[in-house]
Amino acid sequence: MNRRVFAGSLAALSVAALRVEAAQAQDTRRGASSARNVVLVHGLFADGSSWGKVVPVLQRAGLNVTAVQNPLSSFADDVAATRRALALQDGPTVLVAHSYAGMVISEAGMDPKVTSLVYIAARAPDAGENYAALAARFPAPPASAGIVWGPDGYGELSEAAFVRDFAGDLPPDEARAYYAVQGRMSRATPAAQTTVAAWRHKPTYYAVSQNDRTINPDLQRFMAKRMKAQTIELPASHASLLSRPQEVAALILSAAFPTGR
Repeated sequence: MNRRVFAGSLAALSVAALRVEAAQAQDTRRGASSARNVVLVHGLFADGSSWGKVVPVLQRAGLNVTAVQNPLSSFADDVAATRRALALQDGPTVLVAHSYAGMVISEAGMDPKVTSLVYIAARAPDAGENYAALAARFPAPPASAGIVWGPDGYGELSEAAFVRDFAGDLPPDEARAYYAVQGRMSRATPAAQTTVAAWRHKPTYYAVSQNDRTINPDLQRFMAKRMKAQTIELPASHASLLSRPQEVAALILSAAFPTGR
């Protein structure tokens, strides 16, 4: 099944134009249909506020938006939090993930309300696949050396690693503000494995961060290609949802209002 690969920036497309164009056509690819809800799931070293620049764009386009607050205490707890958010939606929903949360939406995305999945510089292992082993096939990104573990068994990125390797294209003061609100993860959380890969069953979109120092960009490209995702590439750090919110929102809108192909 053919899918176009979109490269470069979508910034030149206005949100209004995207919605009008998309609403005028139907996408029959794998049963894709228009959605009125979006559920956003944050990854490690972040919280729901990481979607703060994307949410208003989606709301102005007429979408109902919910940002999940992952506890990061375990993969099962994060999946449960996302499923609770999905249960509150009143109809077709786009499920969106950043970073580690790609695993969460791959697990929770089989919910019948979910019409499509959007991965933003996100993990996308197959069902039962060891993500660490998959990632080890590519050069290790610098951020992995910046995790600091506390005596309670929970970890976070150091300030230096966060500013340099997680959000390197944000102004330093802004990056430090997001560093201050990052969630702390249990050791078991990032090591979990999914039991299902919803991307094998739902229309899928992927935004690769070309300058990513947290997840290797070539690993992102490998996962996006394997998923046969509609893919864009952004000249961004791992935190593209903060540094390139218009482009990220445009990709989500293309999933919510898919055009005919």
